[in-house]
Amino acid sequence: MEASERTVIQTVFNVNYDQVQELEPGHALINKKSGGTSIKKILEPEEKRACSFERIYFSRGSDAEIYQERKDLGKALFPLVHKAIDGDLENTVFSFIPNTAETSFYGLIGAVQDHVRDTLQTALFKSDKPDVEALSKLLALKPRIEKIAIKDAKLRTFITEDSDRDDLVAHVYDITYGVVKPSDNLVIIDDSIVRGTTLQKSILRMLDRLGPKKIVVVSSAPQIRYPDCYGIDMAKLEEFIAFRAALSLLQQDGVYEEVVQSVYDSCKQSVENKESTPPNHVKRIYERYSNDQISKKISVLLKNDSIKAEVEVIFQTVEGLHKACPKNLGDWYFTGDYPTPGGCRVVNQAFLNFVEKNNKRAY
Repeated sequence: MEASERTVIQTVFNVNYDQVQELEPGHALINKKSGGTSIKKILEPEEKRACSFERIYFSRGSDAEIYQERKDLGKALFPLVHKAIDGDLENTVFSFIPNTAETSFYGLIGAVQDHVRDTLQTALFKSDKPDVEALSKLLALKPRIEKIAIKDAKLRTFITEDSDRDDLVAHVYDITYGVVKPSDNLVIIDDSIVRGTTLQKSILRMLDRLGPKKIVVVSSAPQIRYPDCYGIDMAKLEEFIAFRAALSLLQQDGVYEEVVQSVYDSCKQSVENKESTPPNHVKRIYERYSNDQISKKISVLLKNDSIKAEVEVIFQTVEGLHKACPKNLGDWYFTGDYPTPGGCRVVNQAFLNFVEKNNKRAY
């Protein structure tokens, strides 16, 4: 039997993880009318750069390898979260956006528990006479875990048609009242933040009703900056909140017209010259700014005047992604490093479409 995901075969045939064989790059599974099957090498395999976003969002989290990867993604985010809450675990509530972010949430909470344990060990052994009161406080400290967001329907706003998304996101989630205090930080993790539509028009407004002093939204994926033309439908640059944040920073610094025109001219020239292997010119939109600067601007764009709580948005680093998903190094939607020339042609065309306001898809 062949399937796109290992867990399907494991479930149907009740076999172990190591009994399922992955089809290697450059190979094909040949099925003959006679019933015979064979695996043959049909191309010389190149560097494997399988899609990492599939692991974060689309693939079945019940797969042993993917489950661990998603936990590791959550774990990698703890240092950034700890900084965002000023180390105040006592007054912080942790939760997740259902349903695909639940596994990375477990990884984040595991990192919190490790931190509490390490802090306790340090306090125990730092002197011959430990502070009993401080130790008692540490022993009582544990992550405050609550189910804050509740998904009322099995709806996925990321893959919903553009015309229906705005209406949909306002009705997908409900929230749990009575567990967040005005002195609390509310940390809530999601698998990814692509457009920011669901956050801005639904989730942040609802979370703010709980009255926390600060809302920290954590993405287990890095900032999605570029279109994906190999499977996941992300065709238009202007839909990405990271792209809009970079443009906003360029406007803020008074260089918007200069940079946009320069990138446009380069993209236009590549298209007109029919370059077979063009560079990704759109990278220049981001090159002036750090990931942290873009994240802070995203926080500003997502928070409207009606939201009283402070809002901070944290993204996974590309380094953290690669460490968590070492076998799937395809990261072009985050870095712009497309594995084929066609990818660069698509992103350059997407930028031309954006500037020319023609609302066309790049592929």
